[in-house]
Amino acid sequence: MKVGRWILLAAAIGGAAYYGAKRYERARADMPPPQADAPEDAKAPPNTRIKVEVLNATTTKGLARRATLYLRDRGFDVVAIGTAAQQRDETMVIDRSRHPGWARLIANAMGATVTSHPDSSHYVDATVLVGARWRPPAHPFYP
Repeated sequence: MKVGRWILLAAAIGGAAYYGAKRYERARADMPPPQADAPEDAKAPPNTRIKVEVLNATTTKGLARRATLYLRDRGFDVVAIGTAAQQRDETMVIDRSRHPGWARLIANAMGATVTSHPDSSHYVDATVLVGARWRPPAHPFYP
């Protein structure tokens, strides 16, 4: 009698596992493809160090860190991370070092607008104010 219960239990677990695997396969098939990588003109040029400051201009915790990882993956040197004094909806890149081309590269990567406010007292070439509408690209497992 006990053997019959174990067989029934094994069959139930096997059936549940099979059902779960099929459901997972269907869910993966319905998922949209991963977001395309940034265009070639949205990456730092080789052998060029573009120093960037990233400021979170939202109430979303960790958004500046996600933007930092995103920009570092594209070759930008993020040297400072922080929180902006004012909140924003749109992401904005501020050119600090009179290199508007570099600011445009960052803006292309982030889908942002560019403004120029040269400031020689800043150590950075550009400041990124990450707005509430910016969404980091999906990574399957990005620590």
